[in-house]
Amino acid sequence: MPDVGKKVPSLKGHVADGSELKLGDFKGQWVVVYFYPKDSTPGCTTEAGDFRDLHASFRKRNAQVIGVSRDSQKSHANFSTKQELPFPLIADTDETWCKTFDVIHEKVLYGKHHLGVVRSTFLIDPDGKLQQEWRGVKVAGHAQAVLDAIPSK
Repeated sequence: MPDVGKKVPSLKGHVADGSELKLGDFKGQWVVVYFYPKDSTPGCTTEAGDFRDLHASFRKRNAQVIGVSRDSQKSHANFSTKQELPFPLIADTDETWCKTFDVIHEKVLYGKHHLGVVRSTFLIDPDGKLQQEWRGVKVAGHAQAVLDAIPSK
């Protein structure tokens, strides 16, 4: 896991349409990488919608939003289309991104323990350095808080 102020590894992954996305492709821009547990679940749908609704404001601040979960490209394609998401979703089926950012932890659901993605967001500056991280995110107001952390031009 990169520390705040340190370079983030140049990760790559596949998006819904099968094309490859590389973090290094966004050099010179702010990058918001948000991790969420599962497509089409209530909290994840709300969070994606909040980032969607603020997308134009992120772009005005020279920021790219990238969503990441362990769901498949097909699941992401359906979710992205249904929610009209203007940003890419990484299908991290091999958990490379999740492990790099250390977002898979033990969770308890209905009394049962399992490993799952802890809702987390990371802000990477135009030089590729981690500037801020949010872990154990509560969805309400989160996308706005991330936007507020990015300097306006």
